[in-house]
Amino acid sequence: MEQPLCGIIPPLVTPLIDNEHVDVKSLERLINHLTEGGVHGLFILGTTGEEQSLSYRVRQQMIRETCRLNAGRLPVLVCITDTSIVESINLARIAVECGATGLVSAPPYYFATGQPELAQFYEELVPQLPLPVFLYNMPSHVKVNFAPATVARLAQMPQVVGLKDSSANAVYFQSVMFAVQESGRQDFAMLCGPEEITGECVLMGGHGGINGGANMFPELYVAMYNAALKQDIAEMRRLQYYIMKISSSIYNIGKHGSSYLKGLKCACSLLGVIDDDFVASPFYKFNQPERDKVRQALEALPIRNGKLDIF
Repeated sequence: MEQPLCGIIPPLVTPLIDNEHVDVKSLERLINHLTEGGVHGLFILGTTGEEQSLSYRVRQQMIRETCRLNAGRLPVLVCITDTSIVESINLARIAVECGATGLVSAPPYYFATGQPELAQFYEELVPQLPLPVFLYNMPSHVKVNFAPATVARLAQMPQVVGLKDSSANAVYFQSVMFAVQESGRQDFAMLCGPEEITGECVLMGGHGGINGGANMFPELYVAMYNAALKQDIAEMRRLQYYIMKISSSIYNIGKHGSSYLKGLKCACSLLGVIDDDFVASPFYKFNQPERDKVRQALEALPIRNGKLDIF
């Protein structure tokens, strides 16, 4: 894998038939949809992919089927986050067997680690992994934030090749990028999770975005990435309007922390990207009133043949 990895690498929703089965036909349609939309990679089993709600059997099925259906077209990143170091290593072994390109790992959750403990954990984990590793900063879900100094320390291991930051804190993003560069590491990929600030992060030196909205409209987020690379501010502003319209109208329909996931999966099903918006327990897909609101939000966008008609 060439470093740093750049571009739009969508965090795939996990199409499900029920709590124990991946909807393989929908997964194939989703992967083709993303590939045709020009994305630069695929990221599975992250927050958007519901990893922590899925059984290990379903996680393994998602790894195997994604790599098979992708057929080498795009880099595939596999999230191996777990409270058990052994289970993380087991998922990593399956990922390399199936032909994945890299791994992504957020800090183990439940007992919150201190920064020295966090660094020690990764210094133990990474040498046991068979693929390059991206650190995954997701403090809202795992209660731990990678301190910039900790990222710089871990970046001294050549196998640690980047950071996916979902903190939604642009100052933090810049602080990590600066700390890593000051440590002498110049080939470290900085990838932004929140799509609402991906354009500005790329404009200021970031390498791309892992944006959930790309499951619906991959061309939009690829266009934002390209505009930022070209420093085309006018185009970035034009595209940002649609990114914010999607974010404000689809991700905030529910009343709980699961609203983003439910809204995104519901929109994907309404667009025909996946067949059903089944959400793994302990969560449940939207009922009809919320589903109607998602439909109305989509109808307010300039969509033609399932794509944004803005290009």
